[in-house]
Amino acid sequence: MLLKISNLQKTLFLRKLRSVFQHKTVKFSCASSHGDYKFKDTPKVSYEGLYVQDLQNLTEHFDESSFEYRTVQRLYQGLCSSDRASLAESITLVESGNSTKKHMGQTLLQSVMSQMKSSPRESNLTKFFEENVTEKKDTRTELRTMRIGITGPPGAGKSTFIENFGIYLTKKLGLKVAVLAVDPSSNRTGGSLLGDKTRMSQLSVEPMAYVRPSPSQGELGGVARNTMEALLLCEGAGYDVMIIETVGVGQSEVAVADMTDMFVLLIPPAGGDELQGLKRGIIENCDFVLVNKADGDLLPAARKIQTEYTSALKFIPRKHEEWRTRVRRVSSLNGDGIDDLWLLMIDFYSALLASGKFESMRMQQRKIWMWHHIHSDILQRFKKNLSVTEKLHSLTKLVENGDVTPGVASDILLDNFFNKN
Repeated sequence: MLLKISNLQKTLFLRKLRSVFQHKTVKFSCASSHGDYKFKDTPKVSYEGLYVQDLQNLTEHFDESSFEYRTVQRLYQGLCSSDRASLAESITLVESGNSTKKHMGQTLLQSVMSQMKSSPRESNLTKFFEENVTEKKDTRTELRTMRIGITGPPGAGKSTFIENFGIYLTKKLGLKVAVLAVDPSSNRTGGSLLGDKTRMSQLSVEPMAYVRPSPSQGELGGVARNTMEALLLCEGAGYDVMIIETVGVGQSEVAVADMTDMFVLLIPPAGGDELQGLKRGIIENCDFVLVNKADGDLLPAARKIQTEYTSALKFIPRKHEEWRTRVRRVSSLNGDGIDDLWLLMIDFYSALLASGKFESMRMQQRKIWMWHHIHSDILQRFKKNLSVTEKLHSLTKLVENGDVTPGVASDILLDNFFNKN
């Protein structure tokens, strides 16, 4: 079997092939060398016709003397010891578009996931359930991490709410909290302000908390492309509650619902009438609707909008059979409603765990984001493909002049990409 691979990917591919080709000679060719490799016996597990290699060594994909090996090993050890600096560097690694760093990031992620699955660490969240929840402990001890997505229109007070809620979890409950805040990127310059960490000044300095702002980089749905990977790294570093704050610009910010267990919509007291609650999209995907700023002169308006949304949600089918979307008032200013909200969140997780829906939901999240990466990677490879770039400029001019429809130009470019790739 002849495999053409680059020097950079040689070690990575050869290691993966060990799980498939046992006692077979595999010939490879690259720019600098040719050779035959005889693989040793490697334990393997059959799953629907595929062979999955359990990664026993996190950096076996790279040569031990290489910079990549030392970096991945150092970051892995740092994550296992809950080092914040290692977590920050690891997230930067998986967010990189560089091909070498991308392989390093995926190797690190695979190692972290294998470690979490084979030897899960003791969770503070599990301790909390065992000490504070008495009934049905056998189902609730499965919960090791919480994934909470929070979205809402600009000015709803998302950052202030997350800071107060995070401080409540860390100081009062002793839980470790990681906040992944996504900031919008400019369509013209590509830059992002990344000001969420500045807004959460108190939570940012908490020893039990970690706040990480990331640019959306043009991704739709309110989250960044690598938010899911950052979330997994935070779980590997020992954080109990992961909170994802979306860009928050409208009713289509629902991508975060595909990577979190609980989806929370935060609205201001002037968040529209009952008709807004009937609109599909973000409303039918949320598990909680929180009316923020329910204090002072805005309290009557907050009560009114709570009543209207509660009435409107009766006409929207349930997202989960086990749970009815709750509408509650909270105040990020004085902390009103935070205690009751946490108890409701516990009831939400308890209902999903008791029904067995929780694990199937996590499995569905992983599958959805696999396809998300497939779509994103195909687009990147399409733009870099030589057969596409050769015709792209001329076809673009034809489309701009109205000589060729965008659909025809798209079909021509796609045919060149798949036929010649």
